[in-house]
Order: sequence, then C-alpha cells, then structure tokens
Amino acid sequence: MISERQTIGIDMKALLSTLWIFILFNVIFRDLHEFGRPGFIEEMMTGVVNGVQITEELMLIGGIMAEIPISMVLLSRVLNYTINRWANMFAATLAIAMIINNGVRDLDDIFFAAIEVVSLLAIIWCAWKWKK
Repeated sequence: MISERQTIGIDMKALLSTLWIFILFNVIFRDLHEFGRPGFIEEMMTGVVNGVQITEELMLIGGIMAEIPISMVLLSRVLNYTINRWANMFAATLAIAMIINNGVRDLDDIFFAAIEVVSLLAIIWCAWKWKK
C-alpha cells in the first residue's frame, strides 16, 4: 500500500511546517513593503497608522497574532497526529480571518494577501486530507 509520504514525496509534518515558513516570509515581506509607501514612516512616527491609534494593547494583540504562524512552524513538527491536524486547521483559519480583518490598501497588499490566503487554504486542505 502506498503511504501519504510516498504519494507526495514529503512527510506531512514537514510539508505543513514548510508552508508556515513560506507564509511567514510573505507576511514579513508584505510588512516591509509598507516602508516603501510614501509617507508611511512619517505616519508611523505620529502613532496613528491608517487611521488606527497604535497602543501598547494593540501591539500586544499584534504580537500574539504574529506568534501563531511562528509557533505553527514548530508545532507542526512536534504535535501528535490528531492535535496537529486540528491545530493547523484552526490556526490557518484564524490567520485567514486576520488577513481579511487587516484589509488590503494597495496592489502589493492584494498580491501578498492572495498568496498568504491560498497557502493557508493549502494548509487546511492538507491537514483535512491527512491520514494517519
């Protein structure tokens, strides 16, 4: 019988972890692209970005939200099968909601958000179809 590993040529834990790394790189570069937007650095220095007051609480929430994909890189490798599947599906769904909630402001946001969402949907699909 052909296993899941032989079918796709990679261990599912490794695949999920790699997809999370891919998503993280896209998130980082999406954020870095903002620095190239005219007036963005000046806007940041005022403490109000895109009309939103940047507070310590907002920074904490942002840090927690950023930690989800960061943690999933490791957790995808170490969690047992059942918890791993559900954690990946939950975290990817939450990440999609964060991307949608964050919105898109320009063409590069649309580009990166589309890649991130497609990659997150791939995580959900892989975790859903993953057989022990």
